[in-house]
Amino acid sequence: MEKPETIEAFYKRINHNTSKLSLHNVGLGLGHFNIFPRSSCSPHTNYSRRDFYKVSYIIGTGKLYYAHQWIAIDRPALMFSNPLVPYSWEAASPEQAGWFCLFTEDFIRHDERVSNLQESPLFKAGACPVYFLNEQQQAEISGIFRKMEQEMHSDYTHKFSMLRNYLHLVIHEAMKWCATDKFEKPVNASARITNLFLDLLERQFPIDAPDLVLQLRAPQNYAHQLSVHVNHLNRSVKEVTGKTTSVHISDRILKEAVALLRHSDWNISEIAYSLGFEYPAHFTNFYKKKTGQSPASVRKSIV
Repeated sequence: MEKPETIEAFYKRINHNTSKLSLHNVGLGLGHFNIFPRSSCSPHTNYSRRDFYKVSYIIGTGKLYYAHQWIAIDRPALMFSNPLVPYSWEAASPEQAGWFCLFTEDFIRHDERVSNLQESPLFKAGACPVYFLNEQQQAEISGIFRKMEQEMHSDYTHKFSMLRNYLHLVIHEAMKWCATDKFEKPVNASARITNLFLDLLERQFPIDAPDLVLQLRAPQNYAHQLSVHVNHLNRSVKEVTGKTTSVHISDRILKEAVALLRHSDWNISEIAYSLGFEYPAHFTNFYKKKTGQSPASVRKSIV
């Protein structure tokens, strides 16, 4: 899997002038922010991570690919991406309009309101990254992005404070639209423990290099990190999700294995090692038991 794309590499890819990069308040220690029309970018992007956050208002159709699933974008949508989750985009329609803004964590964390965003679609690991918009929501989001674009080109001294406010507004609008079914608070201790476990599990991935070995592979590892007894963790996860802790862990390892087989040039031994398997044969047996195929046969079918 490729290394995360930096802001500088992204600007080079889209032929954006980086001579003004330091003017976008990087030099002030306040993070970085910028906004672009989507028409300025390639209709296809490679599967990779980015080391910056991104909010996109997508007008046009296409497919958004993640490690274990893809989402068809067939109407206007708001998409959130963060440095934890790799993805690729494949445009379908000739028209690709809308905007996207990119920014660093320092930019969004510059004020005290960050505590309100921990359950947001931007920061929450494993949250749904795409929100389809009705006509009223499209008008609201279009208006905010237009104001961002205008402010980005203004000479106002405090323009980055205004841009930060607009960004918060976009995030909170998405939270408000999805509050009823996306960001409910846990109602009991089991739900709280399960939420913490699933969040910690998701944060172990993706694995960026073959010498980076998955650290948490067993329920005991997660129980230790969460400061609970493993039996309590197992009971809570099974009660809330209907699946055991071990099944959640093995399912997520399988998703990562599929992504690495499809999108990396690592050999099978390197993939096995990075996922915590002592021997490649153990990984092969695990993969074949889960999918009915061997990792080698999957590799051959891709090539």
